[in-house]
Amino acid sequence: MNILFASESEDPQRWLPRLKEHLPGDGFFLEPGAQIEVALVAKPPAGTFENSPNLKFVQSLWMGVEQLLADPALPRGVPIARLVDPGMVLAMSETVLARVLEWHRHHPHYRSQQRERLWKPLPQFMAADRRIGLLGLGELGSDAARKLVALGFSVRGWGRRPKRLDGVECSTELPHVLAQSDVVVCLLPLTAATRGLLSAQVFAQMPEGACLINVARGGHVVEKDLLAALDSGRVSHAYLDVFETEPLPADHPFWAHPKVTLTPHVAALTEPRTSIPKIVANLERVRRGERPEGLVDPAAGY
Repeated sequence: MNILFASESEDPQRWLPRLKEHLPGDGFFLEPGAQIEVALVAKPPAGTFENSPNLKFVQSLWMGVEQLLADPALPRGVPIARLVDPGMVLAMSETVLARVLEWHRHHPHYRSQQRERLWKPLPQFMAADRRIGLLGLGELGSDAARKLVALGFSVRGWGRRPKRLDGVECSTELPHVLAQSDVVVCLLPLTAATRGLLSAQVFAQMPEGACLINVARGGHVVEKDLLAALDSGRVSHAYLDVFETEPLPADHPFWAHPKVTLTPHVAALTEPRTSIPKIVANLERVRRGERPEGLVDPAAGY
């Protein structure tokens, strides 16, 4: 097959040597053309799809595909697969656990007290005392849930379809999960149904002083509503890895807000060492005429 690697964000030198090692009989290209049959993409440059008229399959290098689906040049009817990278799943769970544990052990308060030279021990809680609510129970949410349960936290999760996970109270009723979550973790795909979900209405359904962790997409958060909830104490702290505008503008109030901890969209990055075997397996399915894993439903948005 003739395979195009098209990305403005991923360095092809991190990918192509390993891809060529696994697929020695295939041709790899960095420019679109009539010969291209398969495209491996992550933030593809303008003209990628317009100039690849014989494309048969698109494999995303990311788990999130909302930007890809929003591209008007994306060829309709061509199968698109999202990437479920085991390395990314592990990294996301590490980030979620790190943030939950930091909040659970009062680290934001202690950092503030350090700046004020204040020595004031706070009450200790057991993990079982903390109720963690996960929004999204796909690959990322399910893995994080299992690890939070293993640490002894009380875990519940919300998804649009019924699901069973050992030790996790799963529900399709969002208000029920919100009302019983001291920490709300957003791991949802960004779709028309979830854009702006984390709004004043949702914050009002969370317990007073709950914590928000958003490691999904910035578009899930109504930023002015979150700032109001932080200022009022409705939300005690927000851990934000993603934002509506990235990079986050230098004058944005999140930078200096005492109740916000932010990171530059690094909660979980695609790892070539763990994702290339998954990509290769999908390309071999395509070669055999089989259904690829991770096929995207454009109507659902993921």
